[in-house]
Amino acid sequence: MLNPDLKLNSKLFDEDVEIKPIRAGYGEGLLELGEKNPNVIALCADLTESTYAHLFAQKYPERFFQVGVAEQNMAAIAAGLAISGKIPFISSYATFSPGKNWETIRTTVAYDRSNVKIAGHHAGIMTGQDGATHQATEDIASVRSWPNIKILVPCDSVEGKKATIKASEIVGPVYLRFSRDKTPIITTAETQFEIGKIQTFWTSEKPAATIFATGYILYYALLAAKELEVENINVLVANVSTIKPLDENAVFSLAKQTKAFVTAEDHQVIGGLGGAIAEYVVKNIPLPMEFVGLQDTFAESGTPKELIEKYKMGKNDIKAAVKKVIQRKS
Repeated sequence: MLNPDLKLNSKLFDEDVEIKPIRAGYGEGLLELGEKNPNVIALCADLTESTYAHLFAQKYPERFFQVGVAEQNMAAIAAGLAISGKIPFISSYATFSPGKNWETIRTTVAYDRSNVKIAGHHAGIMTGQDGATHQATEDIASVRSWPNIKILVPCDSVEGKKATIKASEIVGPVYLRFSRDKTPIITTAETQFEIGKIQTFWTSEKPAATIFATGYILYYALLAAKELEVENINVLVANVSTIKPLDENAVFSLAKQTKAFVTAEDHQVIGGLGGAIAEYVVKNIPLPMEFVGLQDTFAESGTPKELIEKYKMGKNDIKAAVKKVIQRKS
């Protein structure tokens, strides 16, 4: 069942569950930060409305910089603003930032521990019809390899707002990852959010496996858990909203409890959430794992629903992975 302690959306499994783009949470969080902290600055690379930065730009035009199609310049300018005591948030599609400006961020932000917040939008195959050129499915892997940076992947727009606000409180680089399409609201304003902590959203007695999910894929993991329960297969579902630093204490505890893991993410299975957990597991507490995500391939153009089905990242695929990993455990 849904963890009652976390005060999650009680209508999550209803047909008319509220849906909203996770990226909207970024715009709302940035707007609230603008009111609370005069040092918060926003920059965008010609995609102001797509990244919801327009909300901040309209209310605080003196603190907003439209740099145009110049992602490398945007990162370098932000690094300079950070040195001067500002808290700059930069936004674009993730394929362009941190994609196109990867080296600039590496050298001027990560290496220097600059207090810059990087908002990568339109991440994953949820970007849909825009195709592989705009579907960032490698960004977590490339960013995770940088020292000095934290990576946040909110599961819905409510958590997206919280993650944006919390990012401003961290001194140093942060990568915020947002998907494009509308997705179900999983959490509420009362749901606790803490950077660096994994939360168990679905609990059950004598669980046979743990499903770790990040981003909107968490919704499919919860659907899978609900259906598996009907089949007398009990699991735990953990929301990994912080990829780096990984909550190793929680991973260890869940490993001791279930002794089998499934990871689910809208990202390449190489180097993403699955890679992060596997790196810890193989060193500390080896156990069988299955990985749901893109299997070393670019995706095609299509609706998010079509792509999730084609690339086996939905509810039924998570269920199949759970059953497979349980068999491997026994």
